[in-house]
Amino acid sequence: MTHPTVGASHPPHPPGHADPHAHPHRWVALALLCLAQFMLILDVTVVNVALPDMAADLGLGRESLTWVVTAYTLCFGGLMLLGGRLADVLGARRTLLVGLALFTVASLVCGLAGNAAVLLGGRIAQGVGAALLSPAALSLVTTTFHGPERAKALGAWAAIGGSGAAAGVLLGGALTDGPGWPWVFYVNVPVGLVVLAALPGVVAARAPQPARLDLPGALLVTAGTGALIYGLVEAGDSGWGSPSTLFPLAGALAAYALFTAVERRSRAPLMDLRMFTRRPVLAGAFLMLMATALLIAYFFLGSVYLQHLRGFSPLRTGLVFLPVAVATGVGAHLGSRLVGRIGSRATAGGGMAITAAGTVSLARLSNTDSVYAVLLPGFVVAALGLGAVFVTATTTALAMVEHREAGLASGVVNTFHEVGGSIGVAVVSTVAASGFERGSAGGFTDAFTLCAAAAAVTAVVALPLVPRGKPRMTGGPHVH
Repeated sequence: MTHPTVGASHPPHPPGHADPHAHPHRWVALALLCLAQFMLILDVTVVNVALPDMAADLGLGRESLTWVVTAYTLCFGGLMLLGGRLADVLGARRTLLVGLALFTVASLVCGLAGNAAVLLGGRIAQGVGAALLSPAALSLVTTTFHGPERAKALGAWAAIGGSGAAAGVLLGGALTDGPGWPWVFYVNVPVGLVVLAALPGVVAARAPQPARLDLPGALLVTAGTGALIYGLVEAGDSGWGSPSTLFPLAGALAAYALFTAVERRSRAPLMDLRMFTRRPVLAGAFLMLMATALLIAYFFLGSVYLQHLRGFSPLRTGLVFLPVAVATGVGAHLGSRLVGRIGSRATAGGGMAITAAGTVSLARLSNTDSVYAVLLPGFVVAALGLGAVFVTATTTALAMVEHREAGLASGVVNTFHEVGGSIGVAVVSTVAASGFERGSAGGFTDAFTLCAAAAAVTAVVALPLVPRGKPRMTGGPHVH
């Protein structure tokens, strides 16, 4: 006797009644999909607390440490749209399993790494696996559940972002302080194997859909962003006028120009550039880029400052960051209410103004200031504002466009979410270079001053850029 499998297509059922064809294990499937996504989000922040120990064991300099963070988010964001297209062409379940297997193996490689090259190679492979896994998993969630159940399932999926960030900083500190930094990667292996073994039994293989793959577009946008980040990181050592800085930056501009030309001529473009003529999408992408750049930059700078300058243990550092991650979630909750009451423009501008105000105190840090009286309150206030901006970015991009365009808008915002983290870390790493090398607070205060200025400028730009009015939700939540 056969049973219907989660993800299969069935005739519509009467509203208000349970789908008679719904598989009883669909909630198990959701739990497994959310667990897989949780690992991906965890790996954005979990390594930040472990960075100083990695540097000590593997002899990593500032540039290598920066790439440990950015290589993952670069490949994750740069290839995510291609991963979504592959899910259509090859089938969502197959794409997810391939991505999960690659991510799991890459996590093992990262844990076993004995030098910078192996570690960075593993992080790149993790990012590629994540880019395949995440859009395929979301596709399975949206096709598995229908009606009121879909809203509940997407709500659970959306909650993974905040909990993953919070768990990442705490788990990273606990593992690094305990068995050692390799375990921030090893922990993914048993989880990945469990999901790989269990998922095929509760998720159906859907028939592939004929579609074109825009491989040149994916390679160009990823290479362009990689060159941009390389140039930004190199500027910290060689200066902004050095050929080793200018050539990569020029290469990035050339790659982006070619990407634009390829997308305009492609019959199946990776990214529909016409979406950027939609003001809500442009505003949402800009807000997501800046908010993610600032949040990941805070985690990166704070982790190195606390452990390198103040002698904090990894676990103690993770505990310091836990209220920051919680504040981001609280800000998101408040932001979701404010967007409906005062509109997107006021919420975005106010959120970034709060972020700038919180960061001002960080710009006056010294080697002796109280972490709990100066640094932690500043981080918490800044994170509270950023949480509201994250929600505003998502609702603006998805709820102020036509329903048929919500999927395209979501892909654009998701890409800017991941790429923003890479660019933010690259910029602040360069500005704070002197603090890394001389162990002084001066470089860090310069970086925080830049963050405060960026938040203030974003608050001002948001006023004319973000459309007036209150969004109406037409699409699902942001992937994260």
